[in-house]
Amino acid sequence: MTSHIKILAPRMKDIQPFHVMSLLGKAKALQQQGRDIIHLEVGEPDFNTPQAIIDAGMEALRLGDIHYTPSLGLMPLREALSNFYQQQFSINVAASQIVITPGASGALLLITGALIGQGDAVMLADPGYPCNQNFVRFVDGEVQSVAVNESSQYQLTAEIIAQNWQANTKAVLIASPANPTGTIVAADEMIKIINLLREKQAYLIVDEIYQGLVYDLDPYCALKSAGKSSKDMEHVIIVNSFSKYFQMTGWRIGWCIVPEHLLDACERLSQNLFLATPTIAQKAALAAFLPETIDILEQRRQIFKQRRDFLYPALLDLGFKIPVKPQGAFYIYCDCSKFTDNSMTLAHDLLDETGLAITPGIDFGHNYPERYVRLAYTKDVEYLQQAVQRLSHFLST
Repeated sequence: MTSHIKILAPRMKDIQPFHVMSLLGKAKALQQQGRDIIHLEVGEPDFNTPQAIIDAGMEALRLGDIHYTPSLGLMPLREALSNFYQQQFSINVAASQIVITPGASGALLLITGALIGQGDAVMLADPGYPCNQNFVRFVDGEVQSVAVNESSQYQLTAEIIAQNWQANTKAVLIASPANPTGTIVAADEMIKIINLLREKQAYLIVDEIYQGLVYDLDPYCALKSAGKSSKDMEHVIIVNSFSKYFQMTGWRIGWCIVPEHLLDACERLSQNLFLATPTIAQKAALAAFLPETIDILEQRRQIFKQRRDFLYPALLDLGFKIPVKPQGAFYIYCDCSKFTDNSMTLAHDLLDETGLAITPGIDFGHNYPERYVRLAYTKDVEYLQQAVQRLSHFLST
């Protein structure tokens, strides 16, 4: 009998599952048994989608406005995003350069599909969000993973990129703010990176899905560092999503901003891969930019900041090492080597013994993953207080 493994495409050997999903499944099973579980493992806001967005989606349903849209997205939504970039960042982004996608994942699928071929390399930071490298592998590109540490705030810098450059490096993918570390690339460093890639005639892909969730400093878009003309921006691609800041995870809608010369490729791929982003999600997202919606989202951003400001010092007091204070997103990436040499074992034991679910470092790369765990502060402070108490009890026994 033919082995099913042998009939899989070779790329599947390199595309690993989320290890945290086994923890999530285990945590849910324990909940069904009556255990009290605190979930700090999943990167999803605990807030519901703002009501105005829900109402807009329901109204579209009521009116029967549920037919296909153009593959690049509804023009009113693309125009609303163009206005948003002008108002928030004083950046002139043509609506025609904004592509609406089924989540940021859909955007990365289009971008890697349009740019990366067999033998082309994409440079990424390790630790990082694992799906990003899986998109590269899916299109038969080469993942060029570069280990980073606290000296660069766990980010690639122009110097690091130059030191690790390969003849086949075609693009660099940066996340700012980043998952799992919550760190950002400073604006002056972003300028250096963009200038370097312009010289190399390579692309910079910037994952900004947590851009709206930045604390202690003003958020910015990498396009602001690129320059004002379309020529200045022709090597920079932005990926974003309505999932995190706008809290529309299950709606599956995101966008990317691409140079004009990539629009045709993105449109052709979109037509063939998913035809169009769900119409209901696009209609609903039009309400994301209403003043009352933004007011709610900004209040929630402050709540995330309050949670970070509680959890960060509490973890330090417990003995975790956190070399860089997270500046955005809703994660804290902790060095747990004081307590264990296997973060996966720690995560499972912690769940079994205390009912606290966290993510082991193995999900984020090969850069000493056994030394790190990630905690998502996507719960109210009262739950975070309980989580710290459970951690304290676990570590002291």
